[in-house]
Amino acid sequence: MKFGVVTFPGSNCDQDMIYVLRDLLNQEVVSLWHKETDLLGVDMIVLPGGFSYGDYLRSGALAKFSPIMNEVVSHANKGGYVLGICNGFQILTESGLLEGALLHNDNQRFMCKNVYLSPVSKTSAITKSLNKETSYKIPIAHGEGRFYASNEVIDRLEGNDQVLFRYVTHEGQTSPEANPNGSINNIAGITNKNKNVFGMMPHPERASDKQLNNLDGISLFESILAHCS
Repeated sequence: MKFGVVTFPGSNCDQDMIYVLRDLLNQEVVSLWHKETDLLGVDMIVLPGGFSYGDYLRSGALAKFSPIMNEVVSHANKGGYVLGICNGFQILTESGLLEGALLHNDNQRFMCKNVYLSPVSKTSAITKSLNKETSYKIPIAHGEGRFYASNEVIDRLEGNDQVLFRYVTHEGQTSPEANPNGSINNIAGITNKNKNVFGMMPHPERASDKQLNNLDGISLFESILAHCS
């Protein structure tokens, strides 16, 4: 599978993502600069974490105007795969590829810590191979990660099996205490109706190397490879 990792001014997780995909998973990976308009024939585009354009105005609000985003939207609308992590998730909501919005954390603080996720969707590529009875330890690092949408949108996401992950306790229980940012329904990630665009706030690429003493994140990428290629 061929991946294209986009770098915006302010991206800081692009090299981590390339390392995991290329060096740990032995996939073909190309780096895409935000001003480019040629996707080089990739199968999946990855929008990595960071602070695109310094998060000025609103996280992801300026990045959606980068030239490459026209191609990303076109790629997604044709059924191509797109994955947005953290700032990438914010860019996907700002560009309209995913519903909802990422608001300031309810404690108004930047948070950087490990959280636990429970995979929800039974039909999306990124969760299909995951154990629904297991909680996965994945780091977060964001100040604007509180997922919000109207009741109508939330009902549609839940009803269409579009919720990818929920924040849970280590034991897998959904609770207010397990919710780090106040996201509605403890939602940590969603997909679009066609299930080819994925967005999540936690960073699986930071939990994919044995040197970090955490391999929970690699399972998400392995699920993508099993069901997208």
